[in-house]
Order: sequence, then structure tokens, then C-alpha cells
Amino acid sequence: MSIKDLFKTNKIKNKARISMKREEHDVPEGIMTKCPDCRHVELTKDLMKGLKVCSKCDHHYKMTAQERVEIFFDEGTFKSLDDHLVSINPLEFPSYIEKIQSDIKKTGLNEAVLTGIGELDGEQIVVAIMDSHFRMGSMGSVVGEKITRAIEKATELSAPFIIFTASGGARMQEGVLSLMQMAKTSVALQRHSAEGHLFISIMTHPTTGGVSASFASLGDINLAEPKALIGFAGRRVIEQTVREKLPEDFQTAEFLLAHGQLDAVVNRKDMRKTVSTIVKLHVKEAQ
Repeated sequence: MSIKDLFKTNKIKNKARISMKREEHDVPEGIMTKCPDCRHVELTKDLMKGLKVCSKCDHHYKMTAQERVEIFFDEGTFKSLDDHLVSINPLEFPSYIEKIQSDIKKTGLNEAVLTGIGELDGEQIVVAIMDSHFRMGSMGSVVGEKITRAIEKATELSAPFIIFTASGGARMQEGVLSLMQMAKTSVALQRHSAEGHLFISIMTHPTTGGVSASFASLGDINLAEPKALIGFAGRRVIEQTVREKLPEDFQTAEFLLAHGQLDAVVNRKDMRKTVSTIVKLHVKEAQ
């Protein structure tokens, strides 16, 4: 055997050993989940039982709209609205419809927001739940239309309106039609408020761009989940504009709370009880 063949044989053996070690330590995909903040690994089923909050560092994982429905409403009371609305391609943006169809298949939603009516501890509410798994929760014309219709339904029913925001901002593929949704939703909220009805905005990670600059910040009560990113422009853009280094916690929920832009930062495990208490106080006061 030549020296060349000897090195080749050892290399193959080493690769085999590494492969065997990996197989010994590999865990079937989906059974375990590693926290992106503290790197703690726990059973996915335990994480789900804990409402997708890390048991070690309290990191709040992103949730789908359906997952929020399951943990927020009284069981069996939620009925969705306007599931038939789907986006078109007004600017003929390349591959836009194909991407929309892909997200519809992936998420089971017709757009980046799920709206509906349900009960929270026996009180009727109307809700909009944005889902960042669908086009990063970006706000297009259908998202704005669904939210506006949900607000108008809440006004019609004299019911509180609650929104969970999660968005990267306006959807560039729809241009000015996307930006128009900021004004449309805001006007609907003003009419809802004029009738004396409650609006609670719950900002989750991330809530940015045109969404943060419109309906997300207009709540009678503005809440947020811990460490949620909330802001309009990106950090680098602001630093380049003001020519200053911003604090490390800039644009976090805790930073906004300290500067008077939020009413409370609420752990997901306490959110249902907190919102229920606010709703009951408002309903009792209205009566």
C-alpha cells in the first residue's frame, strides 16, 4: 500500500467516525427546539404547552395567527371573517402572485391577517391577528381592507376591537395602494372611537414601518410582548440621519414603555387575562 492510499484510507475512516457520532447525537427534526436567544434546548411539545415562551430566558417565539386564536379565545367561539379576499397584482410585479399563492399554501391563510369574531371570557370581541409567516406580515391592500372591515364590524356590534400586529411594514409590490391602507384603517378606528368603543393594540415582534406608524399605535390601550421590535425606520437609517449611536435596547418594547409610548409590556402567558380584565372594565363602564 502506498503512502497516498494510506492517507486516503484514514480520511475515509475519520469521515465514517464523524458521521456515526453525528447520528448518535442527532435528534429527529421537530422534536426539540433551540432558543435563538439563550440556546436552551427543550422539547417542542413542552414549548407549545408554554405558549411558545422559552422556559429559561422568557424569549417569545413568533406565533401563527391560528396559534393565537387557540390560546386567546374561549374554545369554539371564533368565527373568521372575509376569508374570500385575495390579493391581485395591480403593478404587474414579477412573480408576486406566485409568492402569494405559495404563502397561502404554507400558512392556510388568504392573506397576512386573520380577522374574526369570538368571545373572551364570555365577552364578544372582534379581532385582527397579523401573521409574519405570510409575506413577513406586510401590509397590502387586502390586509388593510380586512382590518378595516373588522373595525367596522366591531363598530356595528358595539364590541371592542383588538389587534395583534406583526409586520415588516407596507408591501412594496403594491406601491401607493399599500400606503393608502394607513389612512383607511386610521379613519375606521376614529369612527369606532367616536362611538365610544374600545380599541386595544397588542404589538408583537416585529411591528415596523407603516403598520407601526398607523393603526398599531392608535390603541386606547397599547400593549406589547417582551422584547418586541417596534419602530418605523430601521436602526441604521436613523443612526445615519441623526449621526448618533443609539442605545442597545432602542426600538424594543421596554424602551418604548420607558419613554411613554406603551401602556404596558405583558408576558404572553398573562396576555389573555390582562386583555380580558380591560375589556370587562370597559364593558361594565359602558353599561
